[in-house]
Amino acid sequence: MSADVTEVADFLASRAPFRELPRALLQTLVRQTAIRYVRRGTRILSVGETNEVMFVLRSGAVDITDGDGGLVERSEPGTCFGMSTLVEQAPSRYDFTAIEDSLLLVVPAETFHATCERDEGFGAYYTSAHTARLRRAVALLHTTDRGGAVLRTSVGDLVRRAPVTTAPGDSIRAAAQLMAAERVSSVLVQQDGRLVGIVTDRDLRTRVLAEGRDPEGPVAEVMTPEPATARIDALAFEALMEMVERKIHHLPVLDRAGGVVGLISGTDLMRLEHNNPVYLVADIEAASDVAALASLGTRIPVIVDQLVAEDATAQDIGRVVTSLGDAIERRLLVLAETELGPPPVPYCWVVLGSQARHEQGLASDQDNALVIADEMTREHDHYFAALAHRVSAGLVECGYPLCPGDVMATNPRWRAPVATWRAHFDRWLDTPEPQAVLNGSIFFDMRPLHGAVDLVEDLRADVLARTRHADLFLAYLARHAVGRRPPIGFFRGLVLEREGRHRDRLDLKAGGVGAVVELARVHALLGGLPEVNSHARLDAAARAGSISAGLAAELIDALEFVAYLRMRHQGHAVRSGREPDNFVDPATLTDFERRHLRDAFRIIRAAQQALIQRLPLENLS
Repeated sequence: MSADVTEVADFLASRAPFRELPRALLQTLVRQTAIRYVRRGTRILSVGETNEVMFVLRSGAVDITDGDGGLVERSEPGTCFGMSTLVEQAPSRYDFTAIEDSLLLVVPAETFHATCERDEGFGAYYTSAHTARLRRAVALLHTTDRGGAVLRTSVGDLVRRAPVTTAPGDSIRAAAQLMAAERVSSVLVQQDGRLVGIVTDRDLRTRVLAEGRDPEGPVAEVMTPEPATARIDALAFEALMEMVERKIHHLPVLDRAGGVVGLISGTDLMRLEHNNPVYLVADIEAASDVAALASLGTRIPVIVDQLVAEDATAQDIGRVVTSLGDAIERRLLVLAETELGPPPVPYCWVVLGSQARHEQGLASDQDNALVIADEMTREHDHYFAALAHRVSAGLVECGYPLCPGDVMATNPRWRAPVATWRAHFDRWLDTPEPQAVLNGSIFFDMRPLHGAVDLVEDLRADVLARTRHADLFLAYLARHAVGRRPPIGFFRGLVLEREGRHRDRLDLKAGGVGAVVELARVHALLGGLPEVNSHARLDAAARAGSISAGLAAELIDALEFVAYLRMRHQGHAVRSGREPDNFVDPATLTDFERRHLRDAFRIIRAAQQALIQRLPLENLS
């Protein structure tokens, strides 16, 4: 027996992840492992079958096929299989058939889990291998139809050279000479490695020449201090929006640590192709009335269809659609203020739901609210009611239908001073009721769009500080999240709509995108995390320990896969002259897409089960 243990241990030690195990732990695993001989043609494990072991192929060959008979992998000696059923604690997703006489090492579930617990790297190996399958599917799904990705251009892609910099105490003349020598239209002012200002050609004209200022004076006297900046990973059209809103032509670019990596200009942005949404943002900003905005809004579905063809991810498409919607809504607010006059007290217009998360699609309705300074009076509400109705009507004209649940600033309940909003959140958190929590959950996805941003930021900071201790509220929210069952049956068949106008269609929103959104919200609120975007929430929750890093990564991949299919479906609908929706005909999906949709839905369900085990949901009435 000792010789057998040594032989098997040596065999495993030559292969990942066993080679990384301490020898004593490896020998313990081998002693608890059985050996099984199977003849050619034997079905070792079938789709839908429960399994309590991991197999390691010692010799021979095994084919792994999906439920449709498609070959997933042909296993060679040393290959492990069946472990995904142990990781997920779910029935097998594949058929495993010996195509040669084979010898199998059979590791019991108890041994597998014990080894994972005792050696972190061993457990991480199988988690990452499981995750990689869906990630590869996401990558394949994004194969471009046209070979380009112009509409995904990031700010970092536009930086062509290192920044040209000067110090605050250097003379204006020296800064001008530097700009001339480097052939640039601006220079960044840095002190102790930190960006403190910017000087442009326009500054030299208006602040030096026009005012007769001494060119030997320090550049700090004419620079624009603390200039607006863009992160290196921001999208180019987002940078343009910032430049248009601030009426500036130069934008320093910072890395994730806050260091300056370069600078972009309006000219850099305009070098992009004309089908880039940066042009639409500029046109929206210049629109003189609602009719012009409505005409511009018709270009958004065309851009979405273009984005799908240009290999954009679902997350990028959501950011583009949301930012264009933001621009329209912000312009409507400016037009309304121009008509009504300045607001009587400070206010902030906030967006909610998918727009707040930067995840809007083409089937999104309008969700918004008004947070107003506490000095608001009943007379002031006449102004804000008129503002809300003008903006809401304009949004309808621009293609954003009214919210069926009346979650809009036109509703007096959602047009209130800060103190009233605090009372709303107090009620949801302190004395929650299931329906009230469901109705109020959208307000935990809140993002300021226009006006006095500090009103909302202070409110959100206070609310988030309390959510992590609001156990009953979080339990109700979690129960609703796990109640959004993915459309997959026990044997991994896709569950279609049974009645109504979407009969025999697959709902990609409710149990797919929507389920991940709600899971991400719960995990973020469990930690009082400020992130609103679902990807960002899952990343932050993993860092905070609210969800395992592996499961968070899988959920992000699942969200990307399902959301991409949904965006593509909506883009095709628009191109065909149909109203975009969330219901796809499974006959339009390839075998590859159906197979990996089932994988995505299985991951979502596993994440729901993990949340059920974490929170005491069974006693909720």
